[in-house]
Formats: sequence, C-alpha cells, structure tokens
Amino acid sequence: MAAMHRTWPALLLTLAACAPAGAQDFSAGVARAQEKLDRIVKLIDAVEARHARAAEAANWRELFDGKTLAGWTRTEFAGGGGVRVEPDFRGGGPAIVVEAGDTLSGVTWAGAPPPTMGYEISLEVMKVEGSDFACGLTFPVADTHASLILGGWGGGVVGVSSIDGMDASQNETTRYMGFTAGRWYALRLRVTPGKIQAWLDGKPVIDADITGKKISLRHGEIYRSKPLGLATFQTIGAYRALRLRRLGG
Repeated sequence: MAAMHRTWPALLLTLAACAPAGAQDFSAGVARAQEKLDRIVKLIDAVEARHARAAEAANWRELFDGKTLAGWTRTEFAGGGGVRVEPDFRGGGPAIVVEAGDTLSGVTWAGAPPPTMGYEISLEVMKVEGSDFACGLTFPVADTHASLILGGWGGGVVGVSSIDGMDASQNETTRYMGFTAGRWYALRLRVTPGKIQAWLDGKPVIDADITGKKISLRHGEIYRSKPLGLATFQTIGAYRALRLRRLGG
C-alpha cells in the first residue's frame, strides 16, 4: 500500500498539470501537483502511523492498574520485605514498591496464567536502594521457567538463570552493567521457540539461543516467583508500566 499511495496520486496530478498549453504554465502546474502529492502522502503516512500505534497498543495487556496490587500477591520468601503501591512514586506516577528483605523479596502474578511461549513482557524498573539486584524477572519458557537478573552478584551481573544448570553469572548470557539508583530503566523480554531475548532502554542485552538446552530456575526460593514474578535481593525496587502481549496478535 505504501508504494501505491505514492504512485497513483502522482500520475493523476501530473496528468492534470499537463493541461496548460505554455511551458511556463506547465512547469507551474507540475510544481503545484508535487505539492499536493506531498500533502497527500504525509496525510496517508500519518493515518497509517496512528493505525499502527493503535494496533500495537491493543495487543498489550496491562498488568498493573496503577492503583492496587490487583493480580499480584506478595511473594512468600522467608524474611521478605513488604510490598506496596505508591500513587506517585518520586513524582513519576504510580509504581509497585518492593522493600528489601533478609534475602529475596518480591511480588508474584496471581491473575490469569501467562502464555508460556511466543510473548513479550515490558516494564520499567528502578533500583531505589541497595547493593544487589532490583529486578529478578521470573517467566515461563514452555513447560519450565527462568529468571532474568539485572544487577546481581553485588550489583553488576546481567543474565538468565539457568541454562544447562549454569546461572546468570556463569553462562553465555552473562554480562556486566552498572545500575544507577533512582533511575528508571525500560526492560522488554521476548520468549519465542528456541530464543530468549531482552532489551534495556531499547538496546539488546540478551540474545540466547536455547535450542536443545535445559532451562531451569536457580536453586533456592526463587521457585516461589512462578509462573511470573519480580524479585529483589536485599534491595528496594520499584516497578511501573507492566505489560504483556502475545506475539503475532
């Protein structure tokens, strides 16, 4: 359609511009036709862009109503910190705030079961205070689960736990990044057959080929985050704009 809407208006307007007999009039007519064509193309592009944004928004399912913990429950980690909703957290709108615990703290999704393959999750996360990870996102992968860790092992490790029995600090997804306290980070996670991918602030951080590999959760209480959960480790974390969509509409 994009090619057509740039071709047929040009043809019609150019033919119309050919009506004047004089060469000067002809050139002026062509210029007027081009101006009209440009306006038409811009209008069509704007309509198509609005439709694309509307279609993308319709595919996303909101996981946080901005007012309550509806759909979520405090994860029963031993010694876990409290969980609350703040309507305007640090002036940035509503957020779920997870307080630091002895080790793990977090929230677990208790609503309709999430998809297990062919989906994306997006959210924004803030490390409020602490020295370890503010985001341990546990998610389904077919008939098992994994966790994406942002800033673990003392604050700098990013990776997926676990692949072939090796956790986020030991496998091919391991990388090292700093996370500034008080700053929002936009996270997007995609799970498709044979792939786990993630982007942070639009930049790829995970691109793991998991074909034929064993995916599992790290040992310990993180299993309490199944099927979908957010956890911190001795750190206060905040989350907002939580959404999920199935790929392919």
